[in-house]
Order: sequence, then structure tokens, then C-alpha cells
Amino acid sequence: MAINPNEDTEFNEALRKHGILPPRPPTPRSPSPPPAPTLDEKYAHYTAAQLRELAAEAPDDETERILEAMRRKRLQEARRIEMARFGRVYPISREDYTREVTEASKVNEEGDEQERGTGVVVLLYKDGIAHSDRAKEYINIIAQRHPHTKFVSIVGDKCIPNLPDARLPMLIIYRKGEVLNQLVAWGADRERKIEEMEAVLILAGGIIPQQRLPPGSEHDSDNSDLEDLDDDPSSRMRSAATSTNAKAPKNVRGKKEDSDSDFEFDL
Repeated sequence: MAINPNEDTEFNEALRKHGILPPRPPTPRSPSPPPAPTLDEKYAHYTAAQLRELAAEAPDDETERILEAMRRKRLQEARRIEMARFGRVYPISREDYTREVTEASKVNEEGDEQERGTGVVVLLYKDGIAHSDRAKEYINIIAQRHPHTKFVSIVGDKCIPNLPDARLPMLIIYRKGEVLNQLVAWGADRERKIEEMEAVLILAGGIIPQQRLPPGSEHDSDNSDLEDLDDDPSSRMRSAATSTNAKAPKNVRGKKEDSDSDFEFDL
């Protein structure tokens, strides 16, 4: 009679005790039920505003504390994403100009229902010219303050062949594929402050000041609890500019004889 070694019988068990049959493989354990999802997992895709509503209705203090911590984390992540869009000056070459400037200015920011495109500020400069060096320093600082605007830089005569040093530094401001403004020999007439440059860029439309959450803030960006931004330099510049009903000229140049400029900027 054939023996089935896999059968669970007394005879087979006796054979196993004498080493005639190999030990039976262990019976697999029944799988444990999956653990209940944590709050982090359950509300992973909730916005900060939704988490605040949940926290307000939390059944106990511990749940409220966890939801509030999750909400603060969402806000911090949103700030990091916001600050990472640009936030610095990108050196470019003449060959990059159309892609990095004209085309880049046509890109609408995610969530921008007004489809305003992207502000792009081009700095044409030359090292060793005092007011050009100063403008370059200012642009680096302003780029960090306004990460929603793209700032690029290129040596003047590398962008426009035979561009006279007297025209530098030059700022060209784009949005939606169009030149909004150009500033020639900025700061050549007198020493200018960074606030003046920032104000001109805001007036021209290259910078649209954003209501950014200050570090450590627990307020949502989509409600009326936003922090007062009076200490934000961009807010001060906008207020100073609009209080005088100032309008940005189409072209701002350092010298009168530059008014007949025929340089082509869409390279």
C-alpha cells in the first residue's frame, strides 16, 4: 500500500518519530488582519485647510494635536515648493535666450487661473563696471525674494554683439512672450538702491508680489488668517509705487541718445 507522506495520520506520525518520514512543514499562520491606517496615511492627500477643519472637530486632544502637526507640515512643504521654483539667477548663453526667456515667460504658473505667464528678468552686464556690478548684486538678492519670477543673466556683448558698455547694465523684462520694459545703463546716472530696482520691476509687471507665509507661521494660504506682510520688502515696494499712482514707462534709459535703440531682444 502506497503511503502518502503528506497525510496527517497516526501511522505517518509514528514514521516521522522514527525518522522514516521527514518532519511535516510548519502549518502557515493565518494572516493577521491589516492594521488600521494611521492618521498620516488616512489623511495623506488632505490640504492644510481640510486638516484644520478636521482638527476643529477632533474627538479628543491627542487627535487634534496630531492633525495640527500634520497641517503645519503641509504648510512647510508648500513653502518649500514655492521657494524652490526659481529663487536664484540663472546664467544663460545667446543660444539659450529664446527657450530660457521668451518661451519661459509664456508658461503659466500652476494654479494661476488668470494665466498671467511667468515674469522673466534678463540682466545684461559686464564685470568691472561699478554700477553693473551693483545691479548684479541687487538682482541676486531680489531673485531670492521673488522666487515666482525667473531671473537670468548674460554678459552684454555675448547677448547683443557690439553692445556698447555705456548701455550696461541693461534689464529687459518679459511676460507672456512680450517685452514689458527695458532699462538701459541702470544706475549710471547716480548710485541707486535695491528698493528702487525692486519697485521698477514690480511696476513693470516682471514681479507680481506673492503673499508668502513667514517661517513658522501656522496660517493657511487660502484663508483670511494670513500674516500682515507689511515687513515684506515686495509689499513695501508695491505700496510705495502705487501710492503715487506711478506708471512704469515703456522704456527707461540712462541716456537720451539711447531712445533710438533698434536692438532685437528675442534672439
